[in-house]
Order: sequence, then structure tokens, then C-alpha cells
Amino acid sequence: MNQTHGRTRTYTLHVWRQKGPSDAGRLVSYKAQDISPDCSFLEMLDVVNERLRQQGEEPIAFESDCREGICGNCCLTIDGIPHGPRRSTTTCQLHMRTFDDGEEITVEPFRAGAFPVIRDLVVDRSAFDRIIAAGGFVSAPTGTAPDGNAIPIPKKLSDQAMDNAQCIGCGACVASCPNGSAMLFVAAKVSHLGLLPQGQPERHERVKKMVAQMDREGFGACTNTAECESVCPKDIPLESIARLFRDYLWATLRERPESKNA
Repeated sequence: MNQTHGRTRTYTLHVWRQKGPSDAGRLVSYKAQDISPDCSFLEMLDVVNERLRQQGEEPIAFESDCREGICGNCCLTIDGIPHGPRRSTTTCQLHMRTFDDGEEITVEPFRAGAFPVIRDLVVDRSAFDRIIAAGGFVSAPTGTAPDGNAIPIPKKLSDQAMDNAQCIGCGACVASCPNGSAMLFVAAKVSHLGLLPQGQPERHERVKKMVAQMDREGFGACTNTAECESVCPKDIPLESIARLFRDYLWATLRERPESKNA
């Protein structure tokens, strides 16, 4: 790819426009002109929207907040890839120098049955919030912060827990999955609590509730295509899903009458 800095560039954008959830959508083409290669993808859309406003046209609706790869709101599919072509990168961290001058770029919302389109590039990801709420709480005392060494935790476990806690709930895993599965997201949330001592009392009840809520929200099943791992901006590992399966199996076996009498 062309990495030349300095001069501005021009791109042709094919952007998904949809007035509302019940309206039909379509791709509309726009010229993004005089774009600095050091602009982020969202800053480029800001430039395009400013020109649309000046022309009296409706700006493109898209979400953003932190623009630092933390909040997970910048959920765009760029040329068919959630968050775009660079690995371990959110849309707001993607710079226009990634694309060649004159390139055509297709911009769409995250596509998933459980993520209905609200308007243009904005989707409703509140299903994730309901899954997290279903997970409940952890039995940890509140008040002043405990001593850091009060509960010895093996470094391997603490590292794995923190790796999973990095999940920002953007939904790229769902958008990339041919089944629209939320398994990597749920696995990350289950793992970062279940691996630590504070999360043990509710560990098995938590996984059952979160998986049940995931099914109620209409997400698909996991068939191990691993597309989710490849587009995750925080590199949540696929092994988290294996951990989720183990915890869920153990939780369901504990409920069986024969296991209670063993």
C-alpha cells in the first residue's frame, strides 16, 4: 500500500445510507477530497459530513466517542471487514494512509441480525448490554481498595484475565461471523471474571445466565470459523471460547440429579 505522506488524497466512498430501521437502505457514492493521509477514518468522515452540510445535504450518521480505541463505538465495516484492513485496530485508529490515493472504499454498518440498523452506519448493540447485565455481580467487598497482595493470584491467570478484560464490546466478532455469533464477546466477559478469585462464587451461574441471554437476543451458534479472532481489535484469543464451553458444560452437569447424588 502507498505510505507516502505530505500531499492530500482523494477517495471515492460508497456509503450505506438508511433513514431508519424500517426503511430500505442503499449505497451512495461520495468524493472525499483533500484528505490528509494522517487523518483517521472518522476524521475523514467528519470532513465529508462538513461538506455535505455546506451543500445542504443530510450528513452521514455514524458513532464515535473516545476516538482512542477504548469505547468500541466506531463500529464500521470497511471493504467488507469490520474496522477495516489493519489487524488489532479500531476504525478510529485506522489512518487514511492505509489506502491508496484514488481508491474506492465501501463503508457499511456492522451486519448482524441482533444488531438492527438505526440509521446509516449506526446499529443498535444494546443486546450486549443485556448480556452483561444477565451476568450479575461478583461477591467482592466494597469500600476502600484491598491490599494488592491480599489474594495471591498466579501471574498466568491474572494475565489471561486482563487480556480478556480488554474486550471493548464493539461487536466486530459478531459482524465477522457467518453465523452472527457473539461467542467471543461472551467468552471474554465470562473469562475476565471467572479466572480471578473474586469471580468464583458466581462463576457457573454467571456463564449459564449470559449464554441464555445471548440465545434470547438471537445471536447465532459458534462453528469455529475463527473469523471473530481475526478482526478483534483487542486480540481476544479463541481459547476464551473453549474456556466458555468448559465452564458452561461444568455448570450444566452440576444441575443434573445424578451429579448431586455423587
